[in-house]
Amino acid sequence: MINNLDNLPVRGRGRIVEVGGERSFRRRLMELGFLPGVELVLLGVAPMGDPLDVELRGCRFSIRRAEAQAVRLELLP
Repeated sequence: MINNLDNLPVRGRGRIVEVGGERSFRRRLMELGFLPGVELVLLGVAPMGDPLDVELRGCRFSIRRAEAQAVRLELLP
């Protein structure tokens, strides 16, 4: 099933299928390791719902919910 990163439940796992958004934004995320095929875990969400705390390739990132909408995932068990 394909979903966006902003809809992933806390402790949910997914594999990146596509990184969308503006070219410069997409390039920056890909430089940080948000590449198709990479697995990630949503570790938590800030108290007000933004930003999201994500772990991929052993690194933790905070990403705004609006930007997370551009990251499409395949949900993993």
